[in-house]
Amino acid sequence: MKTELCKKALEKVGNPNVLVNLISQRVRQLNAGGGGSSRPLVGNTAGMGAADIALLEIIEEKMGWDLPAHVPQNQPTRKKRKKH
Repeated sequence: MKTELCKKALEKVGNPNVLVNLISQRVRQLNAGGGGSSRPLVGNTAGMGAADIALLEIIEEKMGWDLPAHVPQNQPTRKKRKKH
C-alpha cells in the first residue's frame, strides 16, 4: 500500500480501525471477481494492487460508509458474595 494514499484515506474516515475494516472488505470484493461489486469504481488502476484501489475509492468518495452513533456501554455490576 502506498503511504500517501493511507494518509489521505485516514483523513476521510477519521478512525484507523474503521479504515482497516473498509479496506479489507473492499479487497475481498475486488478479489472475488465475477460481479458488479468486484469492478474498481475508479479509472486508471493499471499497476495498482487491490488495497491501493480500495484506498483510492475511499479518497475519491466512490465508496460510502456509516459510523454508528455512540452507544454508552454499561459496566456489569458485581454481585456481592454472602458471608458464611
